[in-house]
Amino acid sequence: MVGRVLAQNSVVEPIKEGRRIVGYRLNAQALTNEDQTELLQLCEHRLQVYLDKRGGNIWEHRSLSDGYVPGSIRYEVLKRAKYRCELCGAHENQIALHVDHIVPRAKGGSDDISNFQTLCMTCNTNKRDTDDTDFRGVLQSYLERSNDCLFCQLSADRIVAENELCIAIRDAFPVTPLHTLIIPKRHVSDYFELYQPEVNAVHSLLAEQRQIIQSVDPSVTGFNVGINAGQDAGQTIFHAHIHLIPRRKGDIDQPRGGVRGVIPSKQAY
Repeated sequence: MVGRVLAQNSVVEPIKEGRRIVGYRLNAQALTNEDQTELLQLCEHRLQVYLDKRGGNIWEHRSLSDGYVPGSIRYEVLKRAKYRCELCGAHENQIALHVDHIVPRAKGGSDDISNFQTLCMTCNTNKRDTDDTDFRGVLQSYLERSNDCLFCQLSADRIVAENELCIAIRDAFPVTPLHTLIIPKRHVSDYFELYQPEVNAVHSLLAEQRQIIQSVDPSVTGFNVGINAGQDAGQTIFHAHIHLIPRRKGDIDQPRGGVRGVIPSKQAY
């Protein structure tokens, strides 16, 4: 917060790694040489006064009882989480990650590695130190597959694209040429059961496939994006998937209404 205020007043400027702010540097252009010298002397004086006042107590905040997480534990917990927030899925390149207790010390939590999880700065701030929700199972659940599910057992040659959490295939019974399905890797019955990171991954692959389809087939002038969630909505494979259906001018006589055509009598209006 202090760095932000100083940056807004042009006293310092942020040092960034990607989108992440990792520190601040003095905005020397805004100061004369005399100003810089005076400011450094003032900072050194203030630091010395603080050190003289606190003495050896200055490092007390790093004791395990006060919340400090040793580097070795932090490394193992981050590695276990694949450097992603175990709640929202954000990668460390997107936002700062915190390694913190599942059961807070305020509620009797221990410093054993099994009581640590990785959360991004936003999720950890919202969690507060009275919440003992364990999010580590979310990461493990991404590996869930079903031996009886067609989409869990797809052969590699059908996959045209993928990211960490979902894949893309061409529909085996296409409505139009290049009809594509975006499928989460985790075995989950419908769209409304997806975790937020999976929703993000699905939307990313949808956008990627849209661009690819348009580049390989310039005749594509529009798309229908559709989800069947539940048997009464027409779902036949109970593993969530999103249809990306390319449309071309003249592919039907009356395209007006688009997805309203799921109930034919309601398409035209």
